[in-house]
Amino acid sequence: MSDIIPTDITAKKTSAVLEITWSDGEHCVYPFDLLRNACPCAQCRGGHENMKPEPDENVFLIPLMDVRATRMKSQELVGNYALNIEWEDGHKYGIYNWHYLHALCVGMKEKKA
Repeated sequence: MSDIIPTDITAKKTSAVLEITWSDGEHCVYPFDLLRNACPCAQCRGGHENMKPEPDENVFLIPLMDVRATRMKSQELVGNYALNIEWEDGHKYGIYNWHYLHALCVGMKEKKA
């Protein structure tokens, strides 16, 4: 696992983004719908055998939409290693650890380049 940790986390519901500033200086803006598409839980990944430490590259190809499933209801820290997000449709099983979220940030920046 990486030693990179968040120094600031802000959920902006009106603009539907989660902003994280990382200890390595990166600042990432995650659209809520991308976070939901990249949900790391076994149900969303299609079973435990499909779970891995980095996001699947296909999450960047899924069209982004504003629906109940992509609207954040709440978020809470899980120990010192992750963020759990509950969505308006009731889904709350994804635990986004710091390594995963940072890798998602890097993936977003690579896709834009």
